[in-house]
Amino acid sequence: MTERSPREASAAAAAAPLGPLSEAGELGAGAAAPPEDRPRIGTGVEEGIAAVAMALVCIITFANVLVRYFTNASFAFTEEFSVFLLVVMTLAGASAAFARNRHIRMEYFVGKLGPRAHRGVEVLVTLCGFALFAVLAFYGFYLFLDDWQYGTTSPGIGVPQWIYTAWLPLFGALIALRILGRLARLLLFRTRQG
Repeated sequence: MTERSPREASAAAAAAPLGPLSEAGELGAGAAAPPEDRPRIGTGVEEGIAAVAMALVCIITFANVLVRYFTNASFAFTEEFSVFLLVVMTLAGASAAFARNRHIRMEYFVGKLGPRAHRGVEVLVTLCGFALFAVLAFYGFYLFLDDWQYGTTSPGIGVPQWIYTAWLPLFGALIALRILGRLARLLLFRTRQG
């Protein structure tokens, strides 16, 4: 048996299909999960934003627990900021998941279809996802404009509400663009295979 260089081993690991966890808790090779896409524009920024948001939520929650335990007081105002961070984390993670084709899906019935019907359903679902996030970005932009124009403040700590709503159209548009990229890769893959 010949040994592979670290570069070859890394390339082989990257090319191996990722599947759901097996009963033993290991990734099942060749499982029914779709292969992970490799988008041209990496998902590092989205993953970094999600990680920072998660770290801040953990820090805020831990500090709140310590303050409650030692002083019988609470940082009640932090709940508003924590909810905002959870939304940012969710949208950033959704963007990365759609870009890499790792979003949550239900494959039971679609998996029983033939390859042509399966691809057709995947294209339809991808178009529906694009429409959903495009509408979210569109109306999120108008929500942001309303908050900006009327000077709406948040109920908990009284900061301008547009600070929170500005992220909705940005991430909605980013996710819509990521879904369009996924659709392009899906259709190009189809044309390459004939």
